[in-house]
Amino acid sequence: MLRFLNKYFVILTFVFLLISCGFIDLRPIGLDIEPDKMNSLLAEAYSPIILKFDTEMNKDDAESILQINSDLGSIRGDKFWRGNSLYFVPVSGWTAGIRYTLVLAGSIRSADGRELRVERYLPFYAINRNSPPLLEWHSPSNGASVSAGYNTFEFIFSQPMDRQSTEAALILEGIGNKTFEWLDNDCLLKVTIDKALSPWIVYRWNLKDSAKSVSGVPLPKTYYGYFTTDIDQTLPQVTNVFPVLFSDGSWYPTGADIKTGLGQGQGIAVSFNKSMGESALRSLRFEPSLTGRAEYLSENSIVYIFTRDPEPGAAYTLIVSGDARDNEGLKIGADYKIYFTPDVPFMNVLSFAVLEKTSTDEPSIDESPIEIYSIENFSAANNVLPVRINPATGEFFFSIYFSQPFGSEEKQNTPQKIMLTHFFPRTLDPAALQYVRWVSDDRLYMRWEGLTAADDNIHFYKLTIPGGKGGVSPAAGVFMKHDLVLYLEVIK
Repeated sequence: MLRFLNKYFVILTFVFLLISCGFIDLRPIGLDIEPDKMNSLLAEAYSPIILKFDTEMNKDDAESILQINSDLGSIRGDKFWRGNSLYFVPVSGWTAGIRYTLVLAGSIRSADGRELRVERYLPFYAINRNSPPLLEWHSPSNGASVSAGYNTFEFIFSQPMDRQSTEAALILEGIGNKTFEWLDNDCLLKVTIDKALSPWIVYRWNLKDSAKSVSGVPLPKTYYGYFTTDIDQTLPQVTNVFPVLFSDGSWYPTGADIKTGLGQGQGIAVSFNKSMGESALRSLRFEPSLTGRAEYLSENSIVYIFTRDPEPGAAYTLIVSGDARDNEGLKIGADYKIYFTPDVPFMNVLSFAVLEKTSTDEPSIDESPIEIYSIENFSAANNVLPVRINPATGEFFFSIYFSQPFGSEEKQNTPQKIMLTHFFPRTLDPAALQYVRWVSDDRLYMRWEGLTAADDNIHFYKLTIPGGKGGVSPAAGVFMKHDLVLYLEVIK
């Protein structure tokens, strides 16, 4: 009887506890994971990770314990619920060949208060399990010394590469436009640059781990490299400056010294100790200025061709700019200067011939003059010449023999510059030019009228052949040093 009473008491106590505390659910929380096996393979770049619960969960708790890592770091993704299932989709998609790890660690609670403690580590892959590509070789090698003219880089990979991602991942510092060429089944990348490199510069490059193989697997790391454009240690310099003469389509050295030996129609050659770039053609200038153009004579020499000859007797400075560069891009560094005075003679009047003609006669180069006055006569006679005129017409005939031939345009301009004016007495009537003819390229015939002579007076006329830059000139840059003035004493 006592045993029955004790059993009844226990039952009553248990019922009392159930009534006072409510119902206690001791069922475990069910959880299925997708993927559910070690080293599983997700089919696509945005295939989800799914946590499937068999009851409604505290969502914040469940989301907080879900983490996915890889060698690239923690993976960011979007989390969302469909019923009692938690989905995770990576923001940037899964990367092929990368080993990911799903980490579930911590305690979570269901909506009805039950608790589940989870600690799972599940590695998996996406798209494929292919091994990553490697950069096996590159040129130039790290730390290499190359020429500034080096313009093609090569990269060899262990697998065929995705062209777009690899080209975007390659950074060549300090290098502009590039042309890409793929060879050897996309395992060899050749990069050609448009412009020459600068000399004596360290260039760096890197190939980021965003470069992928054709199967989508990225490089396992970022590759770095550098090289220096210092293989050429010789600075360019001017080795010679000399006059050259153009003949039979080529320029030939005259053998004269540039300081005093530059003649008419000649150019100036400048030679260097090495092959020069195009900047050398723009590096020449003159003080005072001389116009012309520069051309290559050879790889290491240029010639300056003048538009017109330098002025006679003028002193010039030839300057080769210190910015002139060789084919490697090395500069001369400092201006090179040389001083010279060209051997370009002034034009002279060789002789002045007085002729005896009637106004209807035509001049002839073979005509015998009454008197010929050479340039030496002018100096000896103090430039005063006794001449005779036609007393009836006042005509005076003469020819001028120049030291250089005149061009066609200069022949037209020259007679207009020669002046014959009355000198003494001031009351003389002015003379007038009546006839002009060039009997040869260097001999001018002139006939003037209106000159007078008298028994009781001495009549003087002044003949001026102007010199200097504005005077008579047979060609551009050629002129007489001074005016030539002749005083003509008219004898009746």
